[in-house]
Amino acid sequence: MAQSPAWDRVSKGDVERALREYDRLGPDTFFATHGFAPTTTYQLVWDERRYPPKAILGTAYELATGEKLASGDFEGGRSGAVKVLERMGFTIEHT
Repeated sequence: MAQSPAWDRVSKGDVERALREYDRLGPDTFFATHGFAPTTTYQLVWDERRYPPKAILGTAYELATGEKLASGDFEGGRSGAVKVLERMGFTIEHT
């Protein structure tokens, strides 16, 4: 597996931009545009709504760096996207 993306290049603001993009596009278009799938284990809770953490973080990385990540480029679970998002102060719930 490739090395982990440089998450320090992603700010909380980038994640919030990805969340707003998800709201604007809706799930189906968001996943089709950014290349991720719905969540199965964890949900990011923001503004009383629920989002797929891996898809949001991957999209935030793309917004921050201009580099698109594939789902297989990083882990989404507790040791991956969830950990990164919690460090940024986001609430993650186990489904």
